[in-house]
Amino acid sequence: MNTHEQAPSQSGAAVPDLSVCIAGIHFRNPVIAASGTFGYGREYQGLLDIACLGGICTKGLTLHPRQGNAGPRLYETPAGLLNSIGLENPGIPAFIEQELPALRELGPVVIANLSGSAVEEYREAAGLLAKTSVDMIELNISCPNVQAGGMAFGLDPGPAASVVQAVRTVWDKPLMVKLSPNAPDLLAVARACVAAGADALSLVNTFQAMAIDIYSRKPVFQHIRAGLSGPGIRPLALRMVWDLWEGVRVPVVGLGGIANAADALEFLLAGAAAVQVGSATFARPPLMPEIIQGIAGYMQRYGIAGIADLSIRSRTS
Repeated sequence: MNTHEQAPSQSGAAVPDLSVCIAGIHFRNPVIAASGTFGYGREYQGLLDIACLGGICTKGLTLHPRQGNAGPRLYETPAGLLNSIGLENPGIPAFIEQELPALRELGPVVIANLSGSAVEEYREAAGLLAKTSVDMIELNISCPNVQAGGMAFGLDPGPAASVVQAVRTVWDKPLMVKLSPNAPDLLAVARACVAAGADALSLVNTFQAMAIDIYSRKPVFQHIRAGLSGPGIRPLALRMVWDLWEGVRVPVVGLGGIANAADALEFLLAGAAAVQVGSATFARPPLMPEIIQGIAGYMQRYGIAGIADLSIRSRTS
């Protein structure tokens, strides 16, 4: 781990308990595959022990099938990855019929990442998911609201709350909202989502960014702007998780640039209830099991009994 080594406070400690509970859902450990980087689970079979993961967030799902964006979709940067996928997916009905049964058999908690372009679209899609064995919805509110000129739902407290309220009319299981770091007032959006019925929050989604091909003298992506993930955003994501923890009273799941156990531990120490690992899985498919082992080793070395005891923060302080 790329942290400064310190003498352990305790040696020979018992095997730590890595399990966590988020909104009533039990996770065997706090490491979750992030949406958009793990497909529907089966894509990674044979590359890692999927059953050891705490949870899997599905690829972004919409009510109707989407073809995704034309042109380049991925572009590497020195400290990350730009993506402009365009939410390519088979649609909720096809996911339920073709992907969910196999995903359910893999073992980890199943979290459906739900996206949409209109409030009614979110509501109808959530209603279909409510009839399935999906454990939790991760509501992606970074999508453009077509009824409001294309501004993402998650940039303003009002539109964000409207989506949460709509989904809550048809979904009574745990609801986690994935926040955009591009919101002018992230805490205001977070509080609006919680007031509207969110049980947990995950952050951060990608940062808006772009790239230009100096040879063609044109933007790399068809829609110019893309989402930046990877190690370059981790300090920013960590700061946002730290700030948000102070402003809300629901579990916060941290993500953004996690590439090893030390990175994950930073988020857990900052108060995150769990972490999601995304882009780094592309480079190292077995990474998440290694992170789980690294967290367990750290806890055992320092005599930390459970994940909740990892945090350097207390709600009573």
